[in-house]
Amino acid sequence: MKSFDMLNLDLRSLATFVAVLDESSVSRAAVRLGVSQSAVSHTLERLRQAFGDPLFVKSGRGIVATDYALRTGPHIRQLLDDLRTLPSGPPFDPATAEFTFTIAANDYQRDLLLPGLLKTLREQAPGIHLQIIPSGIPNADLLRKEACDLVISPHAPEATDIMQRGLMADRIVVFYDQNERDAPADLKDYMGADHITVLFATGEKPGLDSAMEARGLKRRSVVTVSNFSGLPEFLRGTRLLASAPERMSTQLMRDFAYVPLPFQYNPFTLLMLWHRRHQTDPAHRWVRNQVNSVAATMNGLHD
Repeated sequence: MKSFDMLNLDLRSLATFVAVLDESSVSRAAVRLGVSQSAVSHTLERLRQAFGDPLFVKSGRGIVATDYALRTGPHIRQLLDDLRTLPSGPPFDPATAEFTFTIAANDYQRDLLLPGLLKTLREQAPGIHLQIIPSGIPNADLLRKEACDLVISPHAPEATDIMQRGLMADRIVVFYDQNERDAPADLKDYMGADHITVLFATGEKPGLDSAMEARGLKRRSVVTVSNFSGLPEFLRGTRLLASAPERMSTQLMRDFAYVPLPFQYNPFTLLMLWHRRHQTDPAHRWVRNQVNSVAATMNGLHD
Protein backbone atom coordinates (compact mmCIF):
# COMPACT_ATOMS: atom_id res chain seq x y z
CA MET A 1 0.00 0.00 0.00
CA LYS A 2 1.10 3.57 -0.61
CA SER A 3 2.25 5.62 2.34
CA PHE A 4 -0.40 7.87 3.83
CA ASP A 5 -1.41 9.37 7.18
CA MET A 6 -4.18 7.22 8.72
CA LEU A 7 -4.85 9.95 11.29
CA ASN A 8 -6.32 12.08 8.50
CA LEU A 9 -9.01 9.45 7.81
CA ASP A 10 -12.00 8.78 10.04
CA LEU A 11 -13.99 5.57 10.12
CA ARG A 12 -16.91 7.09 8.24
CA SER A 13 -14.59 7.99 5.36
CA LEU A 14 -13.29 4.42 5.21
CA ALA A 15 -16.84 3.08 5.32
CA THR A 16 -17.68 5.39 2.41
CA PHE A 17 -14.77 3.94 0.44
CA VAL A 18 -16.03 0.40 1.00
CA ALA A 19 -19.62 1.37 0.09
CA VAL A 20 -18.54 2.93 -3.22
CA LEU A 21 -16.31 -0.06 -3.90
CA ASP A 22 -19.20 -2.46 -3.30
CA GLU A 23 -21.82 -0.48 -5.19
CA SER A 24 -19.67 0.88 -8.07
CA SER A 25 -21.91 3.94 -7.83
CA VAL A 26 -21.79 7.18 -5.84
CA SER A 27 -25.60 7.45 -5.80
CA ARG A 28 -26.17 3.88 -4.60
CA ALA A 29 -23.45 4.28 -1.96
CA ALA A 30 -25.17 7.46 -0.76
CA VAL A 31 -28.48 5.61 -0.35
CA ARG A 32 -26.76 2.76 1.47
CA LEU A 33 -25.02 5.17 3.86
CA GLY A 34 -28.01 7.44 4.30
CA VAL A 35 -26.17 10.57 3.14
CA SER A 36 -26.27 12.86 0.12
CA GLN A 37 -24.37 12.18 -3.11
CA SER A 38 -22.41 15.40 -2.58
CA ALA A 39 -21.29 14.14 0.86
CA VAL A 40 -20.00 10.93 -0.74
CA SER A 41 -18.22 12.87 -3.48
CA HIS A 42 -16.59 15.17 -0.93
CA THR A 43 -15.41 12.19 1.11
CA LEU A 44 -14.00 10.52 -2.01
CA GLU A 45 -11.96 13.63 -2.76
CA ARG A 46 -10.49 13.52 0.76
CA LEU A 47 -9.70 9.84 0.26
CA ARG A 48 -8.00 10.51 -3.06
CA GLN A 49 -5.77 13.08 -1.42
CA ALA A 50 -4.96 10.77 1.49
CA PHE A 51 -4.25 7.72 -0.68
CA GLY A 52 -2.63 9.60 -3.54
CA ASP A 53 -4.71 7.68 -6.07
CA PRO A 54 -7.90 8.44 -8.09
CA LEU A 55 -9.53 5.34 -6.53
CA PHE A 56 -12.55 5.47 -8.88
CA VAL A 57 -12.72 6.67 -12.48
CA LYS A 58 -15.57 7.16 -14.94
CA SER A 59 -16.40 4.31 -17.28
CA GLY A 60 -19.37 4.86 -19.57
CA ARG A 61 -22.25 5.98 -17.37
CA GLY A 62 -20.75 4.55 -14.21
CA ILE A 63 -17.47 4.34 -12.35
CA VAL A 64 -14.90 1.61 -11.84
CA ALA A 65 -12.29 1.11 -9.14
CA THR A 66 -8.62 1.57 -9.94
CA ASP A 67 -6.22 -1.33 -9.43
CA TYR A 68 -4.97 0.37 -6.29
CA ALA A 69 -8.51 0.65 -4.88
CA LEU A 70 -9.15 -3.02 -5.61
CA ARG A 71 -5.94 -4.04 -3.82
CA THR A 72 -6.61 -1.70 -0.90
CA GLY A 73 -10.26 -2.70 -0.44
CA PRO A 74 -9.65 -5.97 1.45
CA HIS A 75 -7.30 -4.24 3.90
CA ILE A 76 -9.80 -1.46 4.64
CA ARG A 77 -12.65 -3.94 4.98
CA GLN A 78 -10.62 -6.03 7.44
CA LEU A 79 -9.72 -2.92 9.44
CA LEU A 80 -13.39 -1.94 9.76
CA ASP A 81 -14.37 -5.48 10.71
CA ASP A 82 -11.67 -5.57 13.39
CA LEU A 83 -12.81 -2.25 14.85
CA ARG A 84 -16.44 -3.44 15.01
CA THR A 85 -15.36 -6.37 17.18
CA LEU A 86 -13.68 -4.14 19.77
CA PRO A 87 -15.27 -4.20 23.22
CA SER A 88 -18.11 -1.67 23.42
CA GLY A 89 -16.77 -0.06 26.60
CA PRO A 90 -18.46 0.21 30.00
CA PRO A 91 -22.17 -0.60 30.15
CA PHE A 92 -24.59 2.33 29.81
CA ASP A 93 -25.67 3.76 33.17
CA PRO A 94 -28.62 6.18 32.87
CA ALA A 95 -27.97 7.56 36.36
CA THR A 96 -24.58 8.95 35.35
CA ALA A 97 -25.12 9.59 31.62
CA GLU A 98 -24.80 13.15 30.36
CA PHE A 99 -25.86 14.03 26.81
CA THR A 100 -28.60 15.75 24.79
CA PHE A 101 -31.23 13.62 23.08
CA THR A 102 -33.17 15.38 20.30
CA ILE A 103 -36.66 14.34 19.20
CA ALA A 104 -38.62 15.75 16.26
CA ALA A 105 -42.38 15.85 16.85
CA ASN A 106 -45.36 18.05 16.13
CA ASP A 107 -47.26 19.58 19.03
CA TYR A 108 -49.85 16.79 19.23
CA GLN A 109 -47.17 14.09 19.41
CA ARG A 110 -45.01 16.20 21.73
CA ASP A 111 -47.74 16.86 24.29
CA LEU A 112 -49.04 13.31 24.13
CA LEU A 113 -45.80 11.40 24.74
CA LEU A 114 -42.88 13.53 25.75
CA PRO A 115 -43.94 14.95 29.14
CA GLY A 116 -44.06 11.34 30.33
CA LEU A 117 -40.60 10.73 28.89
CA LEU A 118 -39.23 13.81 30.66
CA LYS A 119 -40.65 12.54 33.97
CA THR A 120 -38.76 9.26 33.49
CA LEU A 121 -35.56 11.08 32.58
CA ARG A 122 -35.76 13.32 35.64
CA GLU A 123 -36.22 10.27 37.86
CA GLN A 124 -33.74 7.87 36.28
CA ALA A 125 -31.37 9.87 34.06
CA PRO A 126 -31.15 13.49 35.26
CA GLY A 127 -28.06 14.13 33.13
CA ILE A 128 -29.91 13.53 29.85
CA HIS A 129 -31.18 16.79 28.37
CA LEU A 130 -34.31 16.39 26.25
CA GLN A 131 -34.45 18.66 23.21
CA ILE A 132 -37.61 18.79 21.10
CA ILE A 133 -37.66 20.31 17.64
CA PRO A 134 -40.88 21.00 15.69
CA SER A 135 -41.89 18.95 12.69
CA GLY A 136 -44.96 18.80 10.50
CA ILE A 137 -44.57 15.65 8.44
CA PRO A 138 -40.89 14.84 9.01
CA ASN A 139 -38.73 13.08 6.44
CA ALA A 140 -35.88 10.65 6.86
CA ASP A 141 -33.26 13.31 6.10
CA LEU A 142 -33.74 14.69 9.62
CA LEU A 143 -32.25 11.43 10.89
CA ARG A 144 -29.69 10.98 8.13
CA LYS A 145 -28.27 14.46 8.69
CA GLU A 146 -28.35 13.93 12.48
CA ALA A 147 -30.64 16.92 13.00
CA CYS A 148 -32.35 14.71 15.59
CA ASP A 149 -31.98 11.30 17.21
CA LEU A 150 -35.60 10.20 17.02
CA VAL A 151 -38.72 11.15 15.07
CA ILE A 152 -42.32 10.66 16.20
CA SER A 153 -44.58 10.32 13.15
CA PRO A 154 -47.38 8.22 11.62
CA HIS A 155 -45.46 8.21 8.34
CA ALA A 156 -42.86 5.48 7.82
CA PRO A 157 -40.37 6.31 5.07
CA GLU A 158 -39.55 3.65 2.51
CA ALA A 159 -35.86 3.46 3.41
CA THR A 160 -33.71 0.55 4.55
CA ASP A 161 -31.55 2.78 6.75
CA ILE A 162 -34.48 4.01 8.88
CA MET A 163 -35.71 1.78 11.71
CA GLN A 164 -39.21 1.97 13.17
CA ARG A 165 -41.33 0.78 16.07
CA GLY A 166 -45.08 1.21 16.56
CA LEU A 167 -46.12 3.12 19.67
CA MET A 168 -49.91 3.50 19.67
CA ALA A 169 -52.97 3.69 17.47
CA ASP A 170 -55.17 6.74 17.06
CA ARG A 171 -57.93 7.94 14.77
CA ILE A 172 -59.25 11.25 13.49
CA VAL A 173 -62.52 12.47 15.04
CA VAL A 174 -64.64 15.62 14.78
CA PHE A 175 -64.47 18.05 17.70
CA TYR A 176 -67.13 20.70 18.33
CA ASP A 177 -68.21 23.08 21.10
CA GLN A 178 -71.23 21.33 22.62
CA ASN A 179 -72.39 24.65 24.12
CA GLU A 180 -72.83 26.15 20.66
CA ARG A 181 -74.01 23.32 18.41
CA ASP A 182 -74.99 19.70 18.09
CA ALA A 183 -72.72 17.06 16.57
CA PRO A 184 -72.78 16.88 12.77
CA ALA A 185 -75.45 14.33 11.96
CA ASP A 186 -74.00 12.98 8.71
CA LEU A 187 -71.61 13.71 5.85
CA LYS A 188 -73.89 16.41 4.43
CA ASP A 189 -73.99 18.17 7.78
CA TYR A 190 -70.20 17.84 8.12
CA MET A 191 -69.50 19.21 4.64
CA GLY A 192 -72.01 22.03 5.12
CA ALA A 193 -70.28 23.31 8.25
CA ASP A 194 -67.40 25.76 8.57
CA HIS A 195 -64.10 24.20 9.64
CA ILE A 196 -60.79 24.95 11.30
CA THR A 197 -57.97 23.25 9.40
CA VAL A 198 -54.27 22.67 9.98
CA LEU A 199 -51.47 23.49 7.55
CA PHE A 200 -48.09 22.80 9.14
CA ALA A 201 -45.53 25.60 9.08
CA THR A 202 -43.49 23.44 6.68
CA GLY A 203 -46.35 23.69 4.16
CA GLU A 204 -47.60 20.11 4.57
CA LYS A 205 -51.23 19.13 5.07
CA PRO A 206 -52.35 16.36 7.44
CA GLY A 207 -53.22 13.11 5.74
CA LEU A 208 -56.97 13.67 6.15
CA ASP A 209 -56.96 16.50 3.62
CA SER A 210 -55.29 14.37 0.96
CA ALA A 211 -57.72 11.50 1.60
CA MET A 212 -60.72 13.83 1.30
CA GLU A 213 -59.40 15.39 -1.90
CA ALA A 214 -59.02 11.90 -3.37
CA ARG A 215 -62.75 11.37 -2.68
CA GLY A 216 -63.66 14.71 -4.26
CA LEU A 217 -64.49 16.21 -0.85
CA LYS A 218 -63.38 19.69 0.14
CA ARG A 219 -64.17 21.23 3.52
CA ARG A 220 -65.04 24.91 3.81
CA SER A 221 -62.19 26.23 5.93
CA VAL A 222 -62.65 29.64 7.55
CA VAL A 223 -59.37 29.61 9.48
CA THR A 224 -56.14 27.66 9.06
CA VAL A 225 -53.64 27.23 11.89
CA SER A 226 -50.03 26.04 11.70
CA ASN A 227 -50.30 23.43 14.47
CA PHE A 228 -52.86 21.58 16.55
CA SER A 229 -52.33 23.92 19.51
CA GLY A 230 -54.24 26.60 17.62
CA LEU A 231 -57.47 24.61 17.49
CA PRO A 232 -59.02 25.08 20.99
CA GLU A 233 -59.28 28.86 21.15
CA PHE A 234 -60.61 29.17 17.62
CA LEU A 235 -63.18 26.41 18.27
CA ARG A 236 -64.38 27.68 21.64
CA GLY A 237 -67.65 29.62 21.50
CA THR A 238 -68.27 28.91 17.79
CA ARG A 239 -70.21 26.54 15.55
CA LEU A 240 -67.02 25.49 13.77
CA LEU A 241 -65.76 21.91 13.46
CA ALA A 242 -62.18 20.70 13.93
CA SER A 243 -61.01 17.26 12.79
CA ALA A 244 -58.07 16.04 14.86
CA PRO A 245 -56.64 12.93 16.59
CA GLU A 246 -58.92 11.42 19.24
CA ARG A 247 -56.18 11.24 21.85
CA MET A 248 -56.17 15.03 21.94
CA SER A 249 -59.46 14.67 23.85
CA THR A 250 -57.35 14.04 26.98
CA GLN A 251 -55.18 17.13 26.49
CA LEU A 252 -55.67 20.13 24.18
CA MET A 253 -59.26 19.29 23.22
CA ARG A 254 -60.51 18.06 26.59
CA ASP A 255 -63.16 20.84 26.84
CA PHE A 256 -64.95 19.76 23.67
CA ALA A 257 -67.25 16.95 22.60
CA TYR A 258 -66.43 14.77 19.62
CA VAL A 259 -67.90 12.18 17.27
CA PRO A 260 -66.38 9.86 14.63
CA LEU A 261 -65.81 11.15 11.11
CA PRO A 262 -68.92 10.69 8.93
CA PHE A 263 -66.93 8.72 6.34
CA GLN A 264 -64.42 5.88 6.31
CA TYR A 265 -60.91 6.96 7.25
CA ASN A 266 -58.55 4.35 8.63
CA PRO A 267 -56.92 4.71 12.04
CA PHE A 268 -53.20 5.43 12.05
CA THR A 269 -50.27 4.27 14.14
CA LEU A 270 -47.79 6.63 15.73
CA LEU A 271 -44.26 5.38 15.15
CA MET A 272 -40.87 6.24 16.48
CA LEU A 273 -38.21 6.33 13.80
CA TRP A 274 -34.43 6.30 14.13
CA HIS A 275 -31.40 5.81 11.93
CA ARG A 276 -29.78 2.40 11.67
CA ARG A 277 -26.48 3.85 12.92
CA HIS A 278 -28.07 4.10 16.39
CA GLN A 279 -29.74 0.68 16.35
CA THR A 280 -27.38 -0.94 18.88
CA ASP A 281 -26.23 2.18 20.76
CA PRO A 282 -27.05 1.35 24.40
CA ALA A 283 -27.91 4.96 25.35
CA HIS A 284 -30.22 5.48 22.39
CA ARG A 285 -31.79 2.07 22.90
CA TRP A 286 -32.49 2.92 26.55
CA VAL A 287 -34.23 6.19 25.64
CA ARG A 288 -36.27 4.45 22.93
CA ASN A 289 -37.39 1.87 25.47
CA GLN A 290 -38.55 4.65 27.78
CA VAL A 291 -40.59 6.23 24.97
CA ASN A 292 -42.16 2.84 24.31
CA SER A 293 -42.93 2.41 28.01
CA VAL A 294 -44.70 5.79 28.11
CA ALA A 295 -46.79 4.76 25.11
CA ALA A 296 -47.58 1.39 26.67
CA THR A 297 -49.20 3.07 29.67
CA MET A 298 -51.51 5.03 27.37
CA ASN A 299 -52.73 2.21 25.15
CA GLY A 300 -55.91 1.66 27.14
CA LEU A 301 -57.63 4.68 25.62
CA HIS A 302 -59.49 2.64 23.01
CA ASP A 303 -61.60 -0.34 23.97
